[in-house]
Amino acid sequence: MKMAEPVPLHKPVPGFDVYRLREDFPILRQRVHGKPLVYLDNAATSQKPLAVIEAEDRYYREYNSNIHRGVHTLSQQATDAYEQARAKAARFLNARSPKEIVFVRGATEAINLVAAAFGRARVKEGDEIVLTAMEHHSNIVPWQMLCEQTGARLRVASINDDGELLFEEYKKLIGPRTKMVAVVHVSNALGSINPVKEIVRYAREREVPVLVDGAQAVPHVKVDVQDLDCDFYVFSGHKIYGPTGSGVLYGREALLKAMPPYQGGGDMILTVSFEKTTYNELPYKFEAGTPNIAGGIGLGAALDYVTAAGLDAIAAHEHELLAYATAAVSEVSGLRLIGTAKEKASILSFVMEGVHPHDIGTILDHEGVAIRTGHHCAMPVMDRFHVPATARASFALYNTKEDVDALMAAVRTAKEVFGV
Repeated sequence: MKMAEPVPLHKPVPGFDVYRLREDFPILRQRVHGKPLVYLDNAATSQKPLAVIEAEDRYYREYNSNIHRGVHTLSQQATDAYEQARAKAARFLNARSPKEIVFVRGATEAINLVAAAFGRARVKEGDEIVLTAMEHHSNIVPWQMLCEQTGARLRVASINDDGELLFEEYKKLIGPRTKMVAVVHVSNALGSINPVKEIVRYAREREVPVLVDGAQAVPHVKVDVQDLDCDFYVFSGHKIYGPTGSGVLYGREALLKAMPPYQGGGDMILTVSFEKTTYNELPYKFEAGTPNIAGGIGLGAALDYVTAAGLDAIAAHEHELLAYATAAVSEVSGLRLIGTAKEKASILSFVMEGVHPHDIGTILDHEGVAIRTGHHCAMPVMDRFHVPATARASFALYNTKEDVDALMAAVRTAKEVFGV
């Protein structure tokens, strides 16, 4: 079995006190089936610190009100908190302005927004949209829908047996008919970190716009959209310790200005008559109706929390955990890693010979260990590696060496149960 380079010893990151941080996450104190909860399903959704829970609670307890245009005190307080969260998101991504930050329900809605509002005006019959073979369904299906509507077609850049993008193949797909590149920053099924800066540079040199799906990246690596030079960047709040139903679309201001609204309704307008509507300024043009106000405020609190913990320190801690877990897996006969890229984030996907991943997940749950099993909304990845599904453990800032040890003990229990 080809492995990513293992580091046999877990080295605590100086100044990063994971045990202190764990105290901020009340859900981690519980027991499941009588065992201490070991939560390793962070790529699906992360747990929430008290700072986020309390931020949402405070909104509902103290200043619940609709935002924008309200002249009363509660409305002004809610509006201020919501717009402060937008400013935090802009700083977190190093956007040029909060105008470039559109609040959405998550990465999925953000991609659909770009495909509809940007893609439909740009993509025509015979045009091409370039993806990679490691995309999540949310970065495949919206583009497929656009192709069905316009007569365009998808081109897919291949990956190698380690789960790494074949960059030379990607370059060959970029041509005069390419109207969009949409690429994942970190694969949710493999953990592979794509060379997004190089991907963007090559495309933009040929005047091809690029959307980067950062749902799995922002909890683990620093993202600077100006440095990446991408046109769009999307992420979901719930994967970065924020509320569900929250997320961010970053878009270049000039592109957002030129795009038509994605939805119509209140707050995305300046004037309405039965003859004509004029649309609101950025970013409100894309935020029709009452938004998830509490979620936006909670997302701001989550970004504050991650920033205070330090993304570099988080990344180093998670890298050590991944290396420790990778080394541990190599010692278990019959286990095979799916995804062994040299550059990886904190995802460990594996299969066990003779046992379906769903059965692995069931046994692990009874041992108190929560992982994700299935195709992870990445069926083309499963097809590429000729497996129906994988068992996926994914690490977060609050996970520990002891969590990895519990995972491996539960895996050995599963092997004993199934006699493999």
